[in-house]
Amino acid sequence: MTQRNIIVGMTGASGAAYGLRLIEKLLHANVIVHLVLSDAARIVLKQECDVCLPDGQEETAQYLAAHVHADAYAHQLHSYGTHDWFSPVASGSSGMELMVIAPCSMGTLASIAQGLSNQLLERAADVMLKEHKPLILMPRETPLSAIHLEHMLKLARLGVHIMPAMPAFYHRPKTLDDVVDFMVARVLDHAKVEQQTSQRWGMPDGNLIKQN
Repeated sequence: MTQRNIIVGMTGASGAAYGLRLIEKLLHANVIVHLVLSDAARIVLKQECDVCLPDGQEETAQYLAAHVHADAYAHQLHSYGTHDWFSPVASGSSGMELMVIAPCSMGTLASIAQGLSNQLLERAADVMLKEHKPLILMPRETPLSAIHLEHMLKLARLGVHIMPAMPAFYHRPKTLDDVVDFMVARVLDHAKVEQQTSQRWGMPDGNLIKQN
């Protein structure tokens, strides 16, 4: 069976834990993950998750695979620099299947909505749009200004999946991980990646979907 190739972008918006958990779940699902971090994402990872990434891209991939307890899948995680225009995610001919940006800052969202490609992350998103491939954005900001909402509406009309970091509480989360898992599970569903991460609505307690 051919492995799937999915791009994961992380920006400087709060919510780095979402991106880390997503990487973990994708790797364990045997997906090849192409990671693009903005410079601000590295700062937020340190601030929110005590993750101090090395400078090199290969070292970054190895570090993150170990951090999310996916050492056995480290060869499936590839990291690219913010201006690595020769990376596969920069071209529609590379065959990337879809892209998720989690979390997505309002600045990145605005750049995508305006078709700007000043950095690799924005270019990768632009490729998804021009190739008519799925693009999932997890914006994290509050309150939302009219500008933010207009950009989201524009992208939604282009077929972009707008999935704000708005976890539910009907599953009675007991830990912060439970809250993070809920949103990541929703993203995985839209990416059509099989997952057993969070309880589904209407499922009896005996059928609680949970994965280590």
